[in-house]
Amino acid sequence: MIKYYKPNDHCDPDEIGRSNLIALVGLLRHFVPCNDRFVLVTSLLFLFSFFVAGDLSAQSTRGLVNDGVDYYDDNKFSDAEVNFKKGAEQSPESFEAKFNLGDAYYKQERYDESIKSFQSAFANAETDEEKAKLHYNVGNSLLKSQKLDESIEAYKESLKLNPSDQETKYNLSYALNMKNNQDQNQQNQDQQQDQNKDGDQKNDNQNQDQKDKEQENKDQQQQQDQQDQESQQDNTKQQQQEQKISKEEAERILEALKDNEKDLQKELRKIKGKRVKTEKDW
Repeated sequence: MIKYYKPNDHCDPDEIGRSNLIALVGLLRHFVPCNDRFVLVTSLLFLFSFFVAGDLSAQSTRGLVNDGVDYYDDNKFSDAEVNFKKGAEQSPESFEAKFNLGDAYYKQERYDESIKSFQSAFANAETDEEKAKLHYNVGNSLLKSQKLDESIEAYKESLKLNPSDQETKYNLSYALNMKNNQDQNQQNQDQQQDQNKDGDQKNDNQNQDQKDKEQENKDQQQQQDQQDQESQQDNTKQQQQEQKISKEEAERILEALKDNEKDLQKELRKIKGKRVKTEKDW
């Protein structure tokens, strides 16, 4: 629940003005000679116009703020904003106008603007209670903006000034719990990312191992093919060499046969030159 101020409606500015005016008239009568009526009358007119203008200004600011509060209570936050803003512009020293303007921004979910309005009101805060409420509302705006660390600090500052405020204690506890959950979720997310990264790395390693194995098999196959090719070439060369030797051997054998045939013919001619004995010699 955001906190806002309702100005005191029981102050009568006219009565305050009359009292101040009477007091100043008495001072003028004491210091201004009675026979110098012109000076006295002029001074009275000046003072009267000054106080009337000041009282009217104060009354107008309070009226704007009061009307803004009525709009605020009716959930007409944009209308309330207009009145509070006019009051703050008319009386920059008005704590209530700036404070409630921050509330109107907050209700419209314009949290950055509400924080600025609350912070500007610190310069016009006179009591610790007012400062504590400002810190409390700043903390609420920061909490809505998901700025948990900053909202926690704002609630702590509020409790330093008003340690017994139960709403501030509750909101501080709520913000701390949200922060703890956020940290836990972040930790789980980081762990999941690490696991995914490890899994991806493992898959990459497995894929690389598979590629290395395939490359190794390919290299081995290429080496085997090359060895087979070299072996085939060696066999072909050996066969060719064997075929060449066989031809030479055949020629040698042929030559040997020719030589043997000549020798055989010589032997046969010797046999034909002898007389063959056909009868017995009795």
